[in-house]
Amino acid sequence: MASRSGNPHLALWTAATGLSHGEIARRIAAAAKAQGHRQIAPDATRIRRWIDGERPRPPVPVLLAEVLSETTGQLLTPGDLGLTTAGPELDGIQLPLLTEAAAQTLAGWTRMDLFTNRRDTLKLALGTPLILAATRMLGSTARTLNATTSGFDADTVTALEEVTAFFTTADASKGGGLYRSAIVAQLAEVARRIQDGVPKSLKTRVFSVTADLAALAGWVSHDSGRYPTAQRYWSYGTYAAGEAGQPDRGVEIVTRMSHQMIYLGHLTDALGLLGIAAAKAKMPATRALVASQTGRVHAALGDQRQAERHLGAADEIVAAGLGDNVPDWVAYFDAAEHAGARAVSARDLAGLDRGSRAASVHFEDALALRKPGFDRVRVMDRVGLAAALFDEGEAERGAVAAHQALDAAVRIDSTLVTSRLNTLLNAARLYDTTVVDDVCTKARELAAARPTTIAA
Repeated sequence: MASRSGNPHLALWTAATGLSHGEIARRIAAAAKAQGHRQIAPDATRIRRWIDGERPRPPVPVLLAEVLSETTGQLLTPGDLGLTTAGPELDGIQLPLLTEAAAQTLAGWTRMDLFTNRRDTLKLALGTPLILAATRMLGSTARTLNATTSGFDADTVTALEEVTAFFTTADASKGGGLYRSAIVAQLAEVARRIQDGVPKSLKTRVFSVTADLAALAGWVSHDSGRYPTAQRYWSYGTYAAGEAGQPDRGVEIVTRMSHQMIYLGHLTDALGLLGIAAAKAKMPATRALVASQTGRVHAALGDQRQAERHLGAADEIVAAGLGDNVPDWVAYFDAAEHAGARAVSARDLAGLDRGSRAASVHFEDALALRKPGFDRVRVMDRVGLAAALFDEGEAERGAVAAHQALDAAVRIDSTLVTSRLNTLLNAARLYDTTVVDDVCTKARELAAARPTTIAA
């Protein structure tokens, strides 16, 4: 098959055109002539040699990319075609809307992640590139070339669903740091199998569980401080949700991307992503999730009116009920999760003297409503409660809550928890008592053991 050639990337994209090698050669010659390169006149044999691995000299790679871009309707670079020293472009967040090519890109991301450790050289997508990528991926479907179906069978998909469910539960309970490499390795195997073909009868299940696995890989990468890597996995997860015919699943993944933007302080980008998600969300649970998170962003921006408008909209949806059959991938969003968003919003607004209800009350609401199994977020609520109590002048209650939170935080492997510890330390800095000093010492020791440079 095409992906086994010397240059599988070029093989896929020439096949995607539906044109013969002779016609591709003719179009390259015409483009070259139009640009003044009269000496460039390849034939079908030359195209075949390029696919087999021969590297054409400039300006042919650029001309070839232009011809294939025009024919396929996808913006391609020589790197996308495997015609640069570095191979396919992996630093971008965009995915080609061709099933095999998208899977190849995902495989490249996982190899980079597992074997080359390029976490410090990948670029975080921000601004227009981020928003455009999310817009393009959300609800998109790809064209497939592979006529074989050797990648998956029903038993394989069932096993993949089971292992993804296990990893999801483990992450929510203990944090994903311990499991991240295993999750990424599983995603790499899925990318390989997708290139080998997906039976039509299993397409929805395959891409649904792939979306779940990619979303989880993105989340544990984010929780391990690998922010650009997380974006790339979320990008594929959003695309996979579209392939599964589940646009609301893609909406949920885009909210994860927006959460990261909030965490990193890029609030305008967070709103841009949430605006895209709001336009696509149909289910009550995803509409409430988007509204709740949008309110949180406006609170961080100090806009109490807009914050309350969106948080209030989420209140109404949650109160009316999120439905009888809420999918597992969004079942974590419930009254407790919304109470957590309200708590953080109240904290941010209180810091600007614009809050109404005390943040500590919302954190207490969230803790009372949390279901079993969500140990990491429960710890984050406890740390948030302690910090809020310090901010509100309740030093003794804050110290008690802090000790409870820190005792539980020892068992969680999460930079998100560590960032909350920094918030706690900041809130406690005004108190000079033995009890609070003990809390701060304990928090600093835990934060030093799991350092992060990001505050949230």
